[in-house]
Amino acid sequence: MALLIKGGRLICPKNKIDGIFDILIEKQKIISIQKEIKTEGVRSIDARGKIVSPGLVDIHTHLRIPGREDEETLYTGSLAAGKGGFTTVLCMPNTSPPIDNRMTVSGILDEARKIDLVNILVCGTITKRREGKEISDFGELKEAGCVAVSDDGEPVKDSSVMRRAIEYAKMPSLLVISHCEDKDLSSYGCIHEDKISTILGLRPIPEIAETIFVAREIELSRYLNSHIHLSHISLARSIELIRRAKEEKISISCDTCPHYFTLTNESTKTYDTNTKVNPPLRTEKDKEAIKRALKEGIIDCISTDHAPHTQAEKELEFEKAPFGVIGLETALSLGITELVEKGILGLSQLIEKMSLNPARLLGLKNKGSLSEGSDADIVIFDPNKEWIVKKEEILSKSKNSPFIGWKLRGVVEHTICRGKIVYKG
Repeated sequence: MALLIKGGRLICPKNKIDGIFDILIEKQKIISIQKEIKTEGVRSIDARGKIVSPGLVDIHTHLRIPGREDEETLYTGSLAAGKGGFTTVLCMPNTSPPIDNRMTVSGILDEARKIDLVNILVCGTITKRREGKEISDFGELKEAGCVAVSDDGEPVKDSSVMRRAIEYAKMPSLLVISHCEDKDLSSYGCIHEDKISTILGLRPIPEIAETIFVAREIELSRYLNSHIHLSHISLARSIELIRRAKEEKISISCDTCPHYFTLTNESTKTYDTNTKVNPPLRTEKDKEAIKRALKEGIIDCISTDHAPHTQAEKELEFEKAPFGVIGLETALSLGITELVEKGILGLSQLIEKMSLNPARLLGLKNKGSLSEGSDADIVIFDPNKEWIVKKEEILSKSKNSPFIGWKLRGVVEHTICRGKIVYKG
């Protein structure tokens, strides 16, 4: 049955639209966008007073399949995505076993089709078993359905291997996503290196563990004239390196995560393991630099780095607990609360960084915009409505969020994927 969205404020950065429109959906596509659409016998949603935007696209999600279904499943991850306004998520390959072959990719995509909620895309590994030695068969991964490759959680330490990977990824048009971390420098560390790590007596991670690899990837991109995407950027110094690279027209893109523009390493003083992330929370100076870079367009995307862990894992002492926090259900609201409400970004800019830009990077031509003929992936949200993050209301299988108890602004009311309502608030 057709679906009509009535009277919402439509924001589409791609088409530079910001106004009151109706949208008619049929057969998984947007078939009409007009000031007023008159039709009978169709289901309708009253979107007056709400924002209607392209469905959000997360370029960095951990769904833990295969191997860690105790932390998350494709079903629970899809529910969390829908609640957060995401219609497309890219699942990362640091699973058990890693996503480095056709069979594993096909298994994930087959299960995603059966669940039939949000669009689940697959990122394969850069190297077999994520060991950093032998490049995965990119042609096979592409044929199986991968849209990107990364050894996320592990850097590709050998520069010659990374060079070959960047070159080989060109032919099948796979986005290369780099985890920028020098593990010789960060090994055994758990928080940012400064006076706070000394006071807490926790092993530190120096900022050069990130910036050394950021600089290397920039130089590889320049030398090879090939694109590379840098994940979860957290430092003012990294931003400066990326800024200079973009000024030189080097083909670099990057993302950051809500916890890097919202929290600082001051939060770790409570020893709350839900503040343990990789890269670690940084200083106030770094947080402000991230915000400026978002405003200036140096940072292309906001990703969640949704990283579910069980309560038992996160109840270990700080140094032994795993890195990572969940983020699908709070990312949009944190963006509205911390960026839009504070005048850093406009709503259109936020949507651009959470929908249009990641869709473009992943080569998704019919997503990230509201256009006649495009996929009917849409989120309807109230940017003014407030809500409190409650543990018992989290849809992710894991509950490891540092934002539990926070009052946030921005509530998703409907998430529509391929013309189907997959979440209703």
